[in-house]
Amino acid sequence: MKSLDDALSVLPGFGSKSVEKFLKLELQTVGDALLYYPFRYEDFQSKSVLDLMDGEKALVLGEVVSPAAVQYYGYKRNRLRFSIRQGEVIVAVSFFNQPYLADKIVVGSQIAVWGKWDRSKASLTGMKILSQSQDDLQPVYRVGQGIKQASLVKLIKAAMEAGYLDLVEENLPSELLQRYRLLNRREAIRAMHFPKDIEEYQQALRRVKFEELFYFQLNLQSLKSENRRPDAGVLITYDQVALANKIQQLPFALTDAQQRSLLEILSDMSSSSHMNRLLQGDVGSGKTVIAGLAMYAAYTAGFQSAMMVPTEILAEQHYESLSQLFPELSIALLTGGMKAVIRRDTLAAIESGTVDIVIGTHALIQERVNYHHVGLVITDEQHRFGVKQRRLFREKGENPDVLMMTATPIPRTLAITAFGEMDVSIIDQLPEGRKEVKTRWVKHEQLPVVLEWIGKEIKKGNQVYVVSPLIEESEALDLKNAIALEEELNAYFGKTVKITLLHGQMKNQEKDSIMQDFKAGKIDLLVSTTVIEVGVNVPNATIMVIIDADRFGLSQLHQLRGRVGRGNKQSYAILVANPKTDSGKERMQAMTETTDGFVLAEKDLQMRGAGEVFGTRQSGLPEFQVANIVEDFPILEEARRVASQIVSDPSWKLNPNWSIIVKEMKRPNHLD
Repeated sequence: MKSLDDALSVLPGFGSKSVEKFLKLELQTVGDALLYYPFRYEDFQSKSVLDLMDGEKALVLGEVVSPAAVQYYGYKRNRLRFSIRQGEVIVAVSFFNQPYLADKIVVGSQIAVWGKWDRSKASLTGMKILSQSQDDLQPVYRVGQGIKQASLVKLIKAAMEAGYLDLVEENLPSELLQRYRLLNRREAIRAMHFPKDIEEYQQALRRVKFEELFYFQLNLQSLKSENRRPDAGVLITYDQVALANKIQQLPFALTDAQQRSLLEILSDMSSSSHMNRLLQGDVGSGKTVIAGLAMYAAYTAGFQSAMMVPTEILAEQHYESLSQLFPELSIALLTGGMKAVIRRDTLAAIESGTVDIVIGTHALIQERVNYHHVGLVITDEQHRFGVKQRRLFREKGENPDVLMMTATPIPRTLAITAFGEMDVSIIDQLPEGRKEVKTRWVKHEQLPVVLEWIGKEIKKGNQVYVVSPLIEESEALDLKNAIALEEELNAYFGKTVKITLLHGQMKNQEKDSIMQDFKAGKIDLLVSTTVIEVGVNVPNATIMVIIDADRFGLSQLHQLRGRVGRGNKQSYAILVANPKTDSGKERMQAMTETTDGFVLAEKDLQMRGAGEVFGTRQSGLPEFQVANIVEDFPILEEARRVASQIVSDPSWKLNPNWSIIVKEMKRPNHLD
């Protein structure tokens, strides 16, 4: 009896040996093959060059008007050139390293060239020569080394001809199919691989995208509903008077945004439902003090709290600042670099309950760490931790309340997708007295002028960061590296400026010592890699110079800029870059136009995509096969809305209209 779980080798023409290569694509069963969709289609419908956009890929038909000429240069490199006429336009065509195509170029014949159009040169960089009888649409699949597009298409066609498509069951209720006018699942799968035309493919794509996003959102909304059960979390009945007094004693007043966020967090904590909240705030907005007040509230209710941060430098910084703000509390530091005897004593204090707050790195989630009565766990710069690490942290204690924090602004698009099961608080105000960091973009040839100005600023007592993207020489990338940069700056300034190098390959003790010296003003100029991107707080540092700034994404540039402007002095960010691409120029322009992290994060998301901005695996963002959370945001929103409606109905699992959903949600991998 046939099944979608049948091995690929059951298909005619595919033996056990020939299907081994498909394991590279994780295709083991016939069902896997049917659901392995192309990521785009090439539309081989011929176009007029007069209608083409610069850089557009298209099929251009024309008459060959000049013979093919092959020019050889370099080692095994060559270019084949000829011209075609389309109407009144003469188009220059070039093929690189394909001299064998010369036999197909016959003066006076008609030819169809698929290539990339250069509008300014009226030229086409050819990719392939096609038969004019070729189908208009061709699927493009992601294939591994040694696997050809044609062999994958042949495999999928064999599965359909063998009748396996008839075994596919519908996984969306008829009510949703009708409401959104979606193709049924079998029609959609066929049209994803072999559409009649581009319109049918687009209908199939719309159906598959909705399916992916709907089940993802349904799982998120179910998880959110589960967290909100009255008995799902710990009840933290904190001392409101003690907390109010503590807020009054702070050496600064909380902003309205800080007060609003704190009230939202305290409301969750004082409920027996489980808190699962994300606290967003731009660099320097004061998230740490809000986290500290939440931990103080937990202390007044008799609970321990723990805060996990990505680096030892940041852990020590939080430990120092929170110890100053809450001298009456017992606060411990736990990191991987601690001496064994100190670590042993700290672990014993945590387990006995003599410690009220623990600040640490991923050392906090190791098996040997046993908490006495932990009620609140906080993850700072949460996207720096993997999904597994965050889950292990939550599992410490008996379902403690969870607060995640990030200074990397997450656009609403991503917040709904990656953190849809969480409530979100936003601190969108900077503290009183903070001045906006002035940002300038300069070319490399202007660097001497910048260095002259830096020398004057250092004489005024200000400190400087100079950041380089690499530590050592790289033949592949034409970048200044941190080591060479330090040497150049020492040669320029001589002994008048104290310059030190900091990078991630140094031992923790060495890094800590350098940062302490920089904080103490013993270092004027710190040459660094992006190890100082997150959390480092030196109020006297007023200048951030980023070398080869076009190599960074907008969110990372914004994080680096946030290392200055921490005090009351006017601060500056200098972006040194000669971008060769339009996107590089666009990023430099965007950085000079706004200091709003949320605006930049949205721009970064549009330009680079979610996976590049946060790192898909690291951040826990889902890897959709066809959906794109930026381009398909309207579908995502609608999927979230209908999923929320379904979950908010207490009887939805018993509703016969939704029985197909219950069955589908029992399968793994909808939410990973």
